[in-house]
Amino acid sequence: MEKDTEMTDPDALDEQQRQYGHGLVSEEEIDAKYPNRPKNHHKTLPFHALFLTLFNPLNENRKYLGGPAAGRRRLGPHGQTSLTPHEARRNIIERFIARWRQEVGNDIYPAFRLIVPEKDRDRAMYGLKEKAIAKLLVRVLKIDKNSEDAQNMLNWKLPSQNRVGAGSAGDFAGRCFDVISKRPMRTAVGDMSIAEVNEQLDKLSLASKEEDQLPIMQRFYQRMNAEEMMWLIRIILRQMKVGATEKTFFDIWHPDAETLFNVSSNLRRVCWELSDSSVRLGGEDTGISLMQCFQPQLAAFQMHSFAKIVSRMKPEGDDNVFWIEEKLDGERMQLHMMEDPSLPGGKRFGFWSRNAKEYTYLYGSSFDDNEECALTRFIKDAFNPSVKNIVLDGEMITWDMEMDRIVGFGTLKTAALSEQKNRFSDSTGQRPLYRVFDCLYLNGKPLTKFTLRDRRNALNHSVNTVHRRLEIHPYAEATDASEIEPHLRQVVAEASEGLVIKNPRSAYRLNERNDDWVKVKPEYMTEFGEALDCVVIGGYYGSGHRGGGLSSFLCGLRVDHEQIRRGANPQKCYSFFKVGGGFTKTDYDTIKHRTEGKWITWDKKNPPTEFIELGGHAENRQLERPDCWIKPEDSVVLSVKAASASATDQFRMNITLRFPRFKQLRTDKNWKSALSINEFLQLKNNAEKEQREKEFEIDVSKRKKAKITKKQMTVAGNEVLKTPYGGPETKIFEGLTFFILTGCEKPVKNTKAELEQMVKAQGGKIVQRESTLETLIIIADRPLVKVASLQRKGDYNLIRPIWLFDCINQADTDIGRSNLLLPYEPNRHMFFLKADAEFQVEGNVDEYGDSYTRDVTVEELKDIFKDMPSKFESSFSSAHLLDQAEHHDLEIRVLPGFMFHGLTIYLDKASLDTDQTATNGRPVKSVSSNLALSLAGNTIRIGAGKISKDLTDMSITHVIIGEDRSRLRSIREIISGRARLPRIVAVDWVEESWKEKTLLDEERFVSL
Repeated sequence: MEKDTEMTDPDALDEQQRQYGHGLVSEEEIDAKYPNRPKNHHKTLPFHALFLTLFNPLNENRKYLGGPAAGRRRLGPHGQTSLTPHEARRNIIERFIARWRQEVGNDIYPAFRLIVPEKDRDRAMYGLKEKAIAKLLVRVLKIDKNSEDAQNMLNWKLPSQNRVGAGSAGDFAGRCFDVISKRPMRTAVGDMSIAEVNEQLDKLSLASKEEDQLPIMQRFYQRMNAEEMMWLIRIILRQMKVGATEKTFFDIWHPDAETLFNVSSNLRRVCWELSDSSVRLGGEDTGISLMQCFQPQLAAFQMHSFAKIVSRMKPEGDDNVFWIEEKLDGERMQLHMMEDPSLPGGKRFGFWSRNAKEYTYLYGSSFDDNEECALTRFIKDAFNPSVKNIVLDGEMITWDMEMDRIVGFGTLKTAALSEQKNRFSDSTGQRPLYRVFDCLYLNGKPLTKFTLRDRRNALNHSVNTVHRRLEIHPYAEATDASEIEPHLRQVVAEASEGLVIKNPRSAYRLNERNDDWVKVKPEYMTEFGEALDCVVIGGYYGSGHRGGGLSSFLCGLRVDHEQIRRGANPQKCYSFFKVGGGFTKTDYDTIKHRTEGKWITWDKKNPPTEFIELGGHAENRQLERPDCWIKPEDSVVLSVKAASASATDQFRMNITLRFPRFKQLRTDKNWKSALSINEFLQLKNNAEKEQREKEFEIDVSKRKKAKITKKQMTVAGNEVLKTPYGGPETKIFEGLTFFILTGCEKPVKNTKAELEQMVKAQGGKIVQRESTLETLIIIADRPLVKVASLQRKGDYNLIRPIWLFDCINQADTDIGRSNLLLPYEPNRHMFFLKADAEFQVEGNVDEYGDSYTRDVTVEELKDIFKDMPSKFESSFSSAHLLDQAEHHDLEIRVLPGFMFHGLTIYLDKASLDTDQTATNGRPVKSVSSNLALSLAGNTIRIGAGKISKDLTDMSITHVIIGEDRSRLRSIREIISGRARLPRIVAVDWVEESWKEKTLLDEERFVSL
């Protein structure tokens, strides 16, 4: 039939209509928008054709991809030469597409929606994750929720409770297959077409309640067998993993498909506009356009030394400048603005995330979106009058106005929703802030082909900073790689994400990672010594190849003598960090052997607070709750190293390790010799002191050159301090005497002197020692020697500085009540509580931790509501947050393809290549050793590592030695003068790391 023949099958016609508003748009309206869209001449293929002819063959071929034989041709069953794995993959996809064109037509959009579901922006998120799907299936299958099969689905990461299904631990869809296989409605494949599946999935995406979702899942169950249900669940979860990416499918469908998707993020457009592979896109169709979401340029992962990164940015002549930007912890966001005379203010806005999710509803569509707008109504002065239309690229972050700093990515949505309700532009609290770092379209002209330097100039001339609403992201110019390290140290100290190094001479390349933008994250450092020895207190079950067993562990710090003296269990630990990288199968087996039978399932209704305190303890939120826990006396001690330590509320210590990695199992230690809370704090304080001393030494030479003017020193007391206090002055603390022992970090960082000045500005009096005054209030926030001494005496309550801020803020809120002093709240305000004051203080909050007198923040109220017993189970889905988490705090080495990234490795083949021969004329050196080194080199390259052939290369991080050790002395002499010595390890380190799919600690493979 001709390509333009009308579809005669109602099923296919409905599918076309559902792509626009689920059947609410007429055929004429579809034709008006896409007049040349392809029309299928027959109904779509059955759903089972997808996995029988596409998914399963691709998965079978997948085992050969990425392996040693990836580029080799395999032999067929009769000895004939077959295709390489890459050729076989293309052949499988080409056959499916050819079949579709022949049997269905040229509109492949219905199939692509199920093949690459994560790229389908027309269908809303289902709001279903594994546990919600499991609950639906329990009801569909009509099985008891407490039965083995139900528990196997609900707790899919845990080992199966029976033999059947034991192999699917960690694979949710596989676990569902095991359960459904026992009670299928059909054993043969079902008769649902691809169009029918799409129709039901459209309905499922619109169903927000379980009662609406249930009949849809029942229909799938009635018309599909177990294997079909397994693939359907993977489609709903958007976790296909079939051994081919969307780029492969796009490239085989049409040569320009990837280009069009990059500029439009529109799967439907790719399928409909590029249905004829012989028709190519014109130049005007390959650039970004207004109000059309595009796939942004991405920063490559650091895989080389700083010097190599800079050298790869291709300096032109004398122009060797590169830019250093802070990597922001927010959500990548593009802003589109165009003229629209129909709107107040004459401008229309559009916002899209990196994953093409539209956020215009949240941040605003015009300058006068007063009802539901978190940003645009505040940025009327952000654009110069000459700007008619513009497209900006940047990061949406959360800015805390009280602390005057960025706060974590997870608070962004809450801050934006709160700002929607705010009627005033001078709010305190948290707000969304758009940091712009690129301009890609201006007054009808795409700028992607211009250099970054030119684009930044266009940005500076077009956009004005609106303080803490829309700001141009700053950068530092540099010409030498040595300038990167100080900036990295600074962002580590500020607990920031890292840096992005950019080439100012580069064009903007859509949906690419290349050497023009490179992200630099802190590597493993040794501020706290080579490693920390901490006791394991909890475990988490894994997924994928780690399914069925504990794959990561919660480590804690044991309490000290002072807490034990006050009645704490000597084995009690505070949660500190989770670690899951660096373990071998042998390590897991050893831990299992030493702890078998001693793990206890975590009961969130009755947590083991006698032994473990988790993050969120003040509100009983049980943050980072493990699947199971273990008593320290039954546990093991792990030696762990990490990049740095940073503040967090996810762990009880309120501090955690960033990118922790297992080093070794300390079988020589037990829980009593593991690190305690005070021992870690001492290590941390010493490290910070050493860092300050280093910074002081660097600054000495600068000070000598400057003229030093001596200033009169004043003793802290009731004199007027030189440190200004910028807040409101009241008499809220009049008549009270304060003894302030420490500064504070929360809610705003203040020194001891600054707190004293703040108290005096509010009418309070300052003293420098404790006394018996009834009006004395002692302020402390850190366990210094004097603080610990007062705690041991037990005669005084010690109050956290946040109480001062709460009193001042409440006085500002309660007009006419400037003398209001808030009662103490046990967890928020009390650093140390006298025994006889416990009952009185606990009566100041209700059972959920809500203050009876203080106005709580939106974030606090949200946490209180979250932990209240609910009449109905929440249907909130965190799917979007999980989708965005991929590029936040990801240690890329957890991916096998990037295992050796950032490492430069020298293979000691020199001794193997000598002319030494035995009497029989054969080489003295072992052929097997040479082969092992060669294979190790291939593995390193596959894992994104770099091989250096020059031992004098200053970027070398590791030297790999084979069986021959004759050159060890000369190697050590060559590298001995370096500030950072490369690690010398045996070739087994490479082989074992690749085998275990994680970078193992080098000390296990040291070559002597």
